[in-house]
Amino acid sequence: MLQGHSSVFQALLGTFFTWGMTAAGSALVFVFSSGQRRILDGSLGFAAGVMLAASYWSLLAPAVEMATSSGGFGAFAFFPVAVGFTLGAAFVYLADLLMPYLGAAEDPQTALALNFGATLMKKKSDPEGPALLFPESELSIRIESGRVGWLVPVCENGEAYQRKKAAATGLPEGPAVPVPSRGNLAQPSGSSWRRIALLILAITIHNVPEGLAVGVGFGAIEKTASATFESARNLAIGIGIQNFPEGLAVSLPLRGAGFSTWRAFWYGQLSGMVEPLAGVFGAFAVVLAEPILPYALAFAAGAMVYVVMDDIIPEAQISGNGKLASWASILGFVVMMSLDVGLG
Repeated sequence: MLQGHSSVFQALLGTFFTWGMTAAGSALVFVFSSGQRRILDGSLGFAAGVMLAASYWSLLAPAVEMATSSGGFGAFAFFPVAVGFTLGAAFVYLADLLMPYLGAAEDPQTALALNFGATLMKKKSDPEGPALLFPESELSIRIESGRVGWLVPVCENGEAYQRKKAAATGLPEGPAVPVPSRGNLAQPSGSSWRRIALLILAITIHNVPEGLAVGVGFGAIEKTASATFESARNLAIGIGIQNFPEGLAVSLPLRGAGFSTWRAFWYGQLSGMVEPLAGVFGAFAVVLAEPILPYALAFAAGAMVYVVMDDIIPEAQISGNGKLASWASILGFVVMMSLDVGLG
């Protein structure tokens, strides 16, 4: 991020940085084992705090200021911000709902299992639906009702905890897929590659708002007093910080599922590759159509807040490390607030 260059080039540099932080987080798969969930939960909590603070100080506050200073809305200056914020959250929500229709599962209750030829079996004792079961306390990966989630088969009370419940009621019980010990895991079959691609696609969809936020932030420079280069730079730094544990959150479960360390790292960093594209698009959009800027800033904020509330916080709470994740979230919020206020 070099001051004095065009908004689009700044956005490209900023999102390359956030992508690099995703890759750096994914690289921790070479250091940590898949059973070190406590570290991951604390990191996810920290990321949630960073995203919440960035959503306000770097996105919502400039959006409100722009809508107010334009004078076109009067007492209803909140309207473009409210509309953009709601549309941003709806974008991620609808993207989640569309995942089954992309072929992620034969029906919304089928788990996104990395099918290594294991035999499907009915598990009547699990009223929550299907799960991909791994030995010990390793993570598993699933799409349920169109949403990506992680499962932890064994928790403090010995029961499996489900991060998300089915969106609809009355759905039939789904199959559980038992996976043999890691030493007996086969390499991914041809049908698995499509499922892996859908996993990456689902997580990538949630990285679009982050890249878009950086792009819109740089595109908004000098449009208001609060939309400065420093503010956009701090937003990119904050999103880069929160991308660090997100990269690990992708690569670590894949490693636990039997993938090689290098392959798990590759897929982890791949989830952040969309951010430069989204960032350049966001910068172009607000440069070419300045009136949409309040909507665009609020859109990015709404999408980020929805991801935090719907994905990151629940994921960090499922393994008995809720208090750690909560305090890490407070710390992340304070760090990002300090960056925005102190360095902005």
